[in-house]
Amino acid sequence: MDLTFSALNDHTGRRWQGLFERLWPAYRSWYLQDGVEARPSYFECRQALRTHMPELVPVWERLVDLAGGGDLPARLLSLYDPPAYLTGCSQAVWSGADPLLVRNYDYNSRAFDAVVLRSNWTDKAIMGTSDCLIGLVDGINDAGLAVSLTFGGRRVVGRGFGVPIILRYVLETCETVEQAGRVLARVPTHMAYNVTVLDAERKWLTVYLSPDRPPVITHAAVATNHQERVEWISHARQTATVERERYLLTRLALHEESEARFISAFLRPPLYSLAFERGFGTLYTAAMWPRRREMAYRWPSAEWRLNLNAFEESSMAVTYPKAA
Repeated sequence: MDLTFSALNDHTGRRWQGLFERLWPAYRSWYLQDGVEARPSYFECRQALRTHMPELVPVWERLVDLAGGGDLPARLLSLYDPPAYLTGCSQAVWSGADPLLVRNYDYNSRAFDAVVLRSNWTDKAIMGTSDCLIGLVDGINDAGLAVSLTFGGRRVVGRGFGVPIILRYVLETCETVEQAGRVLARVPTHMAYNVTVLDAERKWLTVYLSPDRPPVITHAAVATNHQERVEWISHARQTATVERERYLLTRLALHEESEARFISAFLRPPLYSLAFERGFGTLYTAAMWPRRREMAYRWPSAEWRLNLNAFEESSMAVTYPKAA
């Protein structure tokens, strides 16, 4: 399997508009998979954004205009009550002095943007891995706040936002872990996710989000694909969530190791997955340094470094190993 990643720098919306035109057919099919009536109306989407993410409304309106102003793009770009979707993923805060958040993104390659987007849509500069056109699955802002997500391992689906737009909102409006924790505690999510945030002062939180119960704010340095306990047993077995969590906790507790060794651990089993045919292969490892405003994308045979303050558009072609 081969993928080509692109790094795009968007100030005016021109880069994003090109991205929308390229990806819209696939996202339209995904959004309408259960029929148009299964998704909330334009007015419901707009009201949800105004209620829960008012600072993001001007960004949403601008992107809707760039997308042609249609009803369906506006609804999708709100990411309010989108179709359900599952990821794998592991993430952990390194125990060394320099703040570092490392994560593996385990997902279906056919539903992946393969785009790193640097944006200045508000007064914040942000760099991260694009998802659902408006959202991010991980990233860092110019205040030195890094954020990442994993699936929370629960079947429940409810009324709320897709987590990629929640991560975008955190990075657009927050500078500290405390601020991010407050945002994550109040914005409703449509599925269960674990969100880890780390700032330049090496403060961190992991928040367990669910649509049917209050968020749980923890000081956990590790998150895989369950929350306080395993609730979806077959998914847990399929993704080895418990084994991955134990592996990371053991490394943090018993191993004093360099950041390079810690990052490299994500490129090997049990963290690294070759389950691409089942939609849970590791598409990339990302290391995020809040103080440096830097991200490094890693694969077993390649590395791609990007800096928020010295960002250059580029691309990276990746060939993935085959499962044994």
